[in-house]
Amino acid sequence: MPLLTVTDLRGRALSPAYLRAAMPRPELDVDAALEAVRPVVDAVRERGAEAVLEASERFDAVRPPSLRVPASVIAAALDGLDPAIRAALETAIERVRAVDAAQRREDDVVEVIPGGVVRQRWVPVRRVGLYVPGGRAVLPSSVVMNVVPAQTAGVPGIVLASPPQKDHGGWPHPTILAACALLGVTDVIAAGGAQAIALLAHGADDLGHDLADDLGQGGRLDPVDMITGPGNVYVAAAKRLVRGTVGIDAEAGPTEIAILADATADPRFVAADLISQAEHDPLAASVLVTDSEELVGAVEAELAEQVELAPRAELIREALAGRQSGVILVDDVEQGLAVVDAYGAEHLEIQTADAAAVAARVTNAGAVFVGSYSPVSLGDYAAGSNHVLPTGGSSRFGGGLGVQSFLRGIHVVEYDRDALAASREAACALADAEGLPAHGRAVAIRFEGPGGSDR
Repeated sequence: MPLLTVTDLRGRALSPAYLRAAMPRPELDVDAALEAVRPVVDAVRERGAEAVLEASERFDAVRPPSLRVPASVIAAALDGLDPAIRAALETAIERVRAVDAAQRREDDVVEVIPGGVVRQRWVPVRRVGLYVPGGRAVLPSSVVMNVVPAQTAGVPGIVLASPPQKDHGGWPHPTILAACALLGVTDVIAAGGAQAIALLAHGADDLGHDLADDLGQGGRLDPVDMITGPGNVYVAAAKRLVRGTVGIDAEAGPTEIAILADATADPRFVAADLISQAEHDPLAASVLVTDSEELVGAVEAELAEQVELAPRAELIREALAGRQSGVILVDDVEQGLAVVDAYGAEHLEIQTADAAAVAARVTNAGAVFVGSYSPVSLGDYAAGSNHVLPTGGSSRFGGGLGVQSFLRGIHVVEYDRDALAASREAACALADAEGLPAHGRAVAIRFEGPGGSDR
């Protein structure tokens, strides 16, 4: 029995609205999750650390010895790290830093008229909270993908939160802590889920019994200005609740891969890449868009073989069989491009003839992986790109995490008297047109009276 449901769109006139409705999507009800997490977020805002610790006992089945992880625990995690994993993390850090270095912005200066200058300063966010989940999988790569662009942007204050682990003495997973050590992140909080998001957003005057007063901050945690990082639906709901109090990167949904492929694609590669996303979560989306029925049959045959060999076979089957996954048959690659643009996948692979030319025409995707030897899993770890990407079709209006995510553009306006005089007529005319005469007066008064008469 095929694992993937086939939707045949061949021979149809497809509007963008129809395509968005026809695309496979997970059932993800953030609104319902809001009601579950609201009491947690409210409790953390009102009672601080004690509410976080209570939530940790309830949801993580462990009460961490301290919310702030001691420097000695972080250092020990790095000392105990497998050398191969350390080398892999160092490779990932080096490559992401290389890509991020090219994204740094210089201040822009424009002389609009003689004596009238507008500068755009790029200023890093003062303090960010980075969230790294710790549920079905340990994700040290997410430490790299969140921390490196923030550091490259020049963010002066970074605090990272990750759930306490019952099997590791109530601290976050040692591999997460080791990644923090490699990156020089010393402010690490043992908290997960909605309670971690609330703690980052609201801070706490007293973190309770704090074994980690290495930073000279006592038990206090200052609130952050922005929160980034992936998480489950409860993390997404908590982000929605604190948005406005802090900035957020996105309300991340389940991970997605879409593959646009034609008859030239290798079905082994296509199947392996669909499986690689499906192993994340039962709600993970794996979507194949193709004009080749023969490829569909070959991919299904490969799935039947490869899934059986996968350690997470049952989870993968559930994800592939879910309503969020499937095959979409199209007339040709041209129609396939319209389909993947309507879908706006977090990860989009192009496995077609002349893949680079096809990829250059894509307008909606979190990241595009071109050709047979650029799998999504390379981007997850070692390509140098960032894997914190928009999900649920939000790539239509947003992009992935990067240096720019942590920078704010501030316009600085500096006009001298002659430049303001040359702008007076336009400013006053528009002020009058908008019925705001005091706006015009604020310009005109500078040229009236003893200190400002036209001279």
